[in-house]
Amino acid sequence: MSMKNMKILLLSSIPFLLISCNNQNSVPDIGLAAVTMGKSAAVSSHAPSANSNDDRVKYIVPGETLEMANIKGPGIINHIWLTFNEAAPNWLEANGSASPAEIVIRMYWDDSPVPAVEVPLGDFFAAGFGIRNEINSIPVIVEGGDGYNCFWTMPFRKSARITVTNDGEKKVRSFYYQVDYTKVGKLPENTGYFHARYRQEFPEKTGDDYLIMKTEGRGQYIGTVMSVRSRSPYWFGEGDAKFYIDGEKEPSVWGTGTEDYFLSAWGLNKCIFPYFGCTYKSADSEEDLGVKFTLYRWHLNDPVRFTKSLEFRIEHKGWMSADETQTCKVDGHVEREDDMATVAFWYQEGTAVPFATLPAYTNRKFPDLDMTTEGKDLMKGLRHSPGEITLQAGYGWTGAGQIFFTPSGDKAWLEAEFNLDREERRGIVLRLTKSYDYGIYKVLIDGVPIPEVPMTIDMDFNHPSNKPKQIDLYSSETVIQDYYLGSTVMKKGKHIVRFELTGKNDNSKGKSLGFDSFRLRERWNKKRASLN
Repeated sequence: MSMKNMKILLLSSIPFLLISCNNQNSVPDIGLAAVTMGKSAAVSSHAPSANSNDDRVKYIVPGETLEMANIKGPGIINHIWLTFNEAAPNWLEANGSASPAEIVIRMYWDDSPVPAVEVPLGDFFAAGFGIRNEINSIPVIVEGGDGYNCFWTMPFRKSARITVTNDGEKKVRSFYYQVDYTKVGKLPENTGYFHARYRQEFPEKTGDDYLIMKTEGRGQYIGTVMSVRSRSPYWFGEGDAKFYIDGEKEPSVWGTGTEDYFLSAWGLNKCIFPYFGCTYKSADSEEDLGVKFTLYRWHLNDPVRFTKSLEFRIEHKGWMSADETQTCKVDGHVEREDDMATVAFWYQEGTAVPFATLPAYTNRKFPDLDMTTEGKDLMKGLRHSPGEITLQAGYGWTGAGQIFFTPSGDKAWLEAEFNLDREERRGIVLRLTKSYDYGIYKVLIDGVPIPEVPMTIDMDFNHPSNKPKQIDLYSSETVIQDYYLGSTVMKKGKHIVRFELTGKNDNSKGKSLGFDSFRLRERWNKKRASLN
């Protein structure tokens, strides 16, 4: 830009600046430069003596409740930070500690016996399935999956009480926390109380949309966390989000699809943004049977306001494979029965009557749908080309561990046998490991190569194809992942799964294979009507 143009631009801006500064009817927003009334304070797990570094609660045993904060009001909680030992075995606990899914956080305002917040801790921080995931959004930040932070504004008039309960079977180890708040003289009359509530359906109930939140009173809806697992092949997320405001029969806010509500498009990929994100996606393909997602959406600039009541539902509709439709063709608009768990976040006057009861942890776990043959049992009938074979134990692998094969040549293969005591129509799933020195393998079931089937064709693993599926097991980090190969009727008796080495990723340092388990995943025995 020339100096002449720069002068013109600056001169043209001066009238606007003068008008803005001389407008006597407005008060400029000076943000943190504005000195306001109030006194900052905090409660934390710090040691009672400055001579000690024992700044944590060493154990929260199973069934125990820890009171993190019990504060007299009026005041405003501005920030909560906490951390605790991981679930995997580590130097602190040889057998690991309770997972984020096993810990429940509750918050009570103004001496109410009913918690306004009652959520599994991981789900509260937008990390589902008990997994420690990194999140970097405006109100919720989890650094490295370990440093849990939330910046939701939480006002209270008389008192604020925050507890965490160990709802699992292992101890919570080394629980650190700090709750930052401001003491104030008075809160505005229109101040709402912060709420968050968990709900689940395993699976979703047919005949009605899934309920995320329902309340009576005046307030505004501010956010959603959703964890979903597909129980049919193909895309689950054609369901529209619907907000029924103040008793409406037809929703004032009616969306266009599940990924659209979570501000993505044309499917879902792992992403982290200030207002929305997908913190977890368990498989490469969105159409895989059993694929899992955890999603968040914050309504910070677009809260859904209500004066009498609010009901928030989402349809559970999507694509369906031909073996589950009445027409025996792939259908793009069918009611699905997947597993769903959600958390609703909102503000309202007073404490809301709960619309859902928090299940015990044993009932919050997603049901096991697999007939599993683990590595230890597959070792019994194992055959392979020259190379080293071991049963490798470790956290995350099934049972006694995975079959770890390091081939000594390029013509490598491995075969494992398994038996079925009855005929089964199920989805075929291989649980494999990806790592920095793993190869690319082709898979055959009973001598039939698994084809690379496009999403527009029903996923039957016997589908004819000239292009066998290639599974690239390279990853810069070690990851255990399910690979859905298609669905079929498997006869009673002996079966063989075979891996054939076809090469390696350019970034891989080897051609190893990590075979955790062979799984037959439950399928619905239903024929569904098209909704079109």
